[in-house]
Amino acid sequence: MSAHAETLPKHLATLAAGMLFGFGLSLSSMIQPEVVLSFLHLQDLGLALVMGGAVGVVVLTYSLAPRLLRQPVFDTHFQSHPSVWNRDTLAGSALFGVGWGICGVCPGPAIAALGVGNWDLLWALAGMAAGALVQGLRVKSTSQSMTRP
Repeated sequence: MSAHAETLPKHLATLAAGMLFGFGLSLSSMIQPEVVLSFLHLQDLGLALVMGGAVGVVVLTYSLAPRLLRQPVFDTHFQSHPSVWNRDTLAGSALFGVGWGICGVCPGPAIAALGVGNWDLLWALAGMAAGALVQGLRVKSTSQSMTRP
């Protein structure tokens, strides 16, 4: 079997998961910035139930899957994902939160909103891409200056 044929099930599973995620974002109205902003202003707490439900599903899945399955469906073993907290993580989190609070747009819901024709969110996505580019260039220049003699 070719390498491409071996990865096809993974790609199809990824596509199905992305479609399910986008459907869930749309159904919960997280693709509407005005709904997100009303949540952030503590006027409509319906999204708290959505996010709480999502966190609950993830916690259950991450804790039960290794106990119920010998190995993951598309890998040989379960892996941990350690996170490192530092100044850059804190600054990035703060910038993300401020941007989310100002415009009510998060990357996942913004991409899902394009699927229902909310083309105005292309501006927000362009801003996110520009910010990611600037950060990448900053990190690249910092790492290069550290490796120079």
